[in-house]
Amino acid sequence: MAKCPVCQQPVDQAAAKMQTGMTPGGAKEVDPKAGTRQFHDGVWFYFDTLECRNLFTRNPDSYINPSA
Repeated sequence: MAKCPVCQQPVDQAAAKMQTGMTPGGAKEVDPKAGTRQFHDGVWFYFDTLECRNLFTRNPDSYINPSA
């Protein structure tokens, strides 16, 4: 199980990747309430909420290297 880099809550990686449907264009849909993820600098990061993912997106280095 992964930890959200923003709030340190556990995130079920399988649930965050589980397909719940398809968009009309054929893209995979997932349920963001089950967790979400983002690819950054060659690594997948997992988040418990969209809010945490948005905070991370604004300033990823502050969560990856908090002492830097």
